[in-house]
Amino acid sequence: MRRTFVVGCPRSGTTIVQALLARHPAVYTLPETAFFEQMHGELEWRWGDSLAQPSRRRWRQRLGFTRRHARESFAALHQQLTGQPASMRTPLRVGTLSRRFMHLLDRSAAADGRGMWLEKTPNHLLYIPEIEAVAPDARFVHVVRRGADVLASLIDVYLRFENDLVFGGGTVHWARRWNRAVHIHGQHVGRGHHHFVFLEDLVRQPELEWERLCAFLDLPVDVPLDDACQQTIADLNHEPWKHSAIHGQLREADRKVDSLFGPKMQRWLQTHLASYDDLRAQCRADLARAAAPRHLAHEAAAVRMGVG
Repeated sequence: MRRTFVVGCPRSGTTIVQALLARHPAVYTLPETAFFEQMHGELEWRWGDSLAQPSRRRWRQRLGFTRRHARESFAALHQQLTGQPASMRTPLRVGTLSRRFMHLLDRSAAADGRGMWLEKTPNHLLYIPEIEAVAPDARFVHVVRRGADVLASLIDVYLRFENDLVFGGGTVHWARRWNRAVHIHGQHVGRGHHHFVFLEDLVRQPELEWERLCAFLDLPVDVPLDDACQQTIADLNHEPWKHSAIHGQLREADRKVDSLFGPKMQRWLQTHLASYDDLRAQCRADLARAAAPRHLAHEAAAVRMGVG
């Protein structure tokens, strides 16, 4: 079973990428689980939020035991996916419960006749080492969007839904989080199990980006896709802001930066946000390096066959 995680800063386009992939007949997906976030905690500290400190772990956690909340969340997920309570006692050890989570998704995907599952929790970007420790074969799709567009989208959705828990904190808070995301993305460029999708490229050249994404995930690219995502990936009663993304239909997003941010704020964003263009150039350079050996091998084969 192939295991894939879609990660990125919130409002970067992770939901649309999840929904797009879910239109492929080989892909199984589900709503966000936040499993590793709940298992390991320290979300604010990992994001680098102002005044956040690493939590003082109780002796049980230092010894590798799980928190009660994580065990309860896993039991609820098991009930949701199988319709039955867990047949075995929920493990107390972090590693054991994490592997049980992987196997639960393996079985759910297999029962649905799919060869790959995809879990999308944006904050799992902060827990990549913990995920790789229990699933070294896991693949990661990093979704990246321009920082100013991310912040404008966050402000827009906050004004429309006034959800302090999910979108509160303000522009400076989210600028720091986006910078942290860019830093983590940059650490994984060039690593074999990591692939980068830049939202603007996906929208403007969907065929090329789709082929690259399918090649990375070992998915056949020439199979018919569902007209829209048929799998449940969000509860719109609790996450109404995902309504336009859950069908997996690509479209140019409305440009909100100019309508929400005046000239002074836009200048602030230009000077305080990490460079999106540098990260994109870094990824393109890595793609070029990876393509060079294949190109040389093709030329050598052509010479041997007398074609060149």
